[in-house]
This record gives sequence, C-alpha cells and structure tokens, in this order.
Amino acid sequence: MTHPALTPDAVAVITGGAAGIGLAAAKRFAQLGLRVCIADLGADRLAQAVDEIAKLSAHGKDYVFGLETDVSVADDVRRLHTAVVERFGGVDVLMNNAGVQPGSGMFGPAENWTRVLDVNLWGVIHGTQIFVPEMIKRGRPGLVINSGSKQGITTPPGDPAYNVSKAALKAFTEALQHELRNTTGCSITAHLLIPGFVFTELTRNERTEKPAAAWTAEQTVDFMFERLDTGDFYILCPDNDVTRSLDERRILWAAGDIVENRPALSRWHPDHAAAFADFIKEPR
Repeated sequence: MTHPALTPDAVAVITGGAAGIGLAAAKRFAQLGLRVCIADLGADRLAQAVDEIAKLSAHGKDYVFGLETDVSVADDVRRLHTAVVERFGGVDVLMNNAGVQPGSGMFGPAENWTRVLDVNLWGVIHGTQIFVPEMIKRGRPGLVINSGSKQGITTPPGDPAYNVSKAALKAFTEALQHELRNTTGCSITAHLLIPGFVFTELTRNERTEKPAAAWTAEQTVDFMFERLDTGDFYILCPDNDVTRSLDERRILWAAGDIVENRPALSRWHPDHAAAFADFIKEPR
C-alpha cells in the first residue's frame, strides 16, 4: 500500500464493520498489520466478526476489538473514540461505513426518513467531528473513507430518503477533503467510496445467492485499495453489469439536466428516454 497511513501498527476504525464492505475492509486492514476496531450493532454479530478478523491478524485478538455503537447517537461515537484511544492510543484510519436502507417514499413514514438521515449522514458527521480533530492533532498521516452511493449522484426515483442522505454525504466529504488539504500541517486525506452493485446484507433482500451482476464486498474493497494507491478522491466502483464508462455517461446526463434545463430526473422522463438511450451509446 502506498498511502502513508496504511502501515503496520497503525489504527483503523470501521463503522458498520460487522458485515459487508465494512467487514471486508477490516479484514484487509488486519492483514496489512493494522490494529482494528469495528463498530456496529448486535453483540453476537460483532463477536463473530472480531473472530474472523483476528484470524487474519498476525497478532490475533490483541490487535482487534469490537464495540456496539449506534453512530446516529453522538455520545455513542464519543464512547467509541474513548475506547479506541484507551486501547490503541489513537486513530490513523477512519472508515465511516455504517448505513441503512429501510426504504422510503416521498410521503412515507417520517421515521424511515429520520433513521436513514440519522445513520447515513449524521453518523458520518459524528464520526468525522469526533475523530478527525484528534487525528489532525497527532500530526501523523491519516485516512478518512466515507461510504457513499451512486444513488447520491444520479438520484434515481424510488428511495428518496436514501438518495438525499448519500447526496448530502457526497457534499460533506468533498467539503471535508477541502478542509483537510487547507489545514496547515495536516497529512490526512478524505475519500468518497462509491460502490456499484454489491451483494451485502443491505442489498440481499430475500436472495440467498449473489446475483451475477453484483460484486462481492471483497471485490469492492480490493478496488478501493487500488484506487487509494493512485490517490483517487472519488472511488467510483464498477460491477459485473455496469462499467465505469456507463457510470460516467449516467453521471454526465444527470449533470446535464441542469445545464440543458431539462425536467428533473429526465433520464426517467418519457419525453427524454430516447435521447438518454442515444447519449449513453456515445463515446465519452
């Protein structure tokens, strides 16, 4: 790994670390010799995940622990920070990965909106505001990875609360990176992970087998590390169905709605369907 924060004995904290992308990332950090703390809900899930991670660490459970944490609650995140500092002395890598997607409608239950925004957005804000100032004070190389979504960029119809949370997270992470690179003496970088279709607890629904179109969490984390090596801020992941070039065309079309003064979400508007179909066939 070329990122200076990814060195043996450095400390990584991963929220939503008991399953999916978070667990896959935690395992990779452990294999690189980092000390790892995962935060999630569910004591049994956490204990099982810690066991899996510890098996991949040269130092076993001395270098791994888990703590039940609701990232939507600032006091829970403060307790997490205190526990990590007491156990490992500080933090070098923060992966704000916890997320929920219970489904939402524009006029649907307010509690769904509240939960999604509390976890997907406020969870990241809490993690950043509580962990990153101390990371800066340490004066060491550091890394912040926030798990976003393509739905926060192209905002497809069907789950507005989730889209809003991830669109806000994109703007937040961009502002964070700007802040970090303009902070004197700071050698911490922020990155926005933008997964494709990944087969995880969040996307599983009733399926027991991975769909052919989906990547595994491990493939996504492998790609994330590759792009961290090249210094990408936007870690835009493909999958087995959608290539980067197709993602680029979809993103450009979404931005074009403003520039061309088209109807909102024109990609799904019957008057623009044919034009969009032609547009994504064009070379970039």
